[in-house]
Amino acid sequence: MILQASNLTKWFGENENRTYAVKDVSINVDYGEMLYIVGPSGSGKTTLLSIISGILRPNAGEVNVKSKAIWRMSEDELADFRLHTIGFVFQDFHLFPKLTSKENVAIPLILQKQSWEYSLAEAVKTIDIVGLTKRENFPPYKLSIGEQQRIAIARALITKPDILILDEPTASLDGDTGKKIISFIRENVLNKDRAIIVVTHDNRIYDYATRIIHMEDGKILKEVENGK
Repeated sequence: MILQASNLTKWFGENENRTYAVKDVSINVDYGEMLYIVGPSGSGKTTLLSIISGILRPNAGEVNVKSKAIWRMSEDELADFRLHTIGFVFQDFHLFPKLTSKENVAIPLILQKQSWEYSLAEAVKTIDIVGLTKRENFPPYKLSIGEQQRIAIARALITKPDILILDEPTASLDGDTGKKIISFIRENVLNKDRAIIVVTHDNRIYDYATRIIHMEDGKILKEVENGK
């Protein structure tokens, strides 16, 4: 088990203005699993994602990653945890427009205080993993949306994270491109030493999950094992 989250609750506001985003949610994530968290807008899935990735502190409950209670860590320890353990692919990619692909991908290693030369060399290797070797010197505006997505994935992978998190990875992609990206991730990025968590409302890509958690009104409604 790579991640265990127990009795997570998060609310915003106080007293009569209190609104619950997540209500007493518990989930486990195994190594080698590609877990989807799905549900309508406002169901709490993005809040849950933020809690288990060490971004948003819950009001109640615990998250253990590799047997470490992340919400008992100091802020410096949490930052180090996110930098070394979590790879995050944002919905809008967040690529720097004036940097080349390899410079964008190198940023997490720079934040780890690696040398610029080493970081760029590792970025080139990681870009090769996502199949974009010939695009390493291109800035984002010269890439297709699907290629930008792959560069964002490469940036998340460069630190060799134990958990890769994708927030609405197909929201900006057409159906065929979205399926190709998710299929690529399932076949080339998922392995026995890593878990992937995907937040999505795109039912066109459900077949690529190993397990799907359905959320609504801040609660888990059901879990479905997937055979593909």
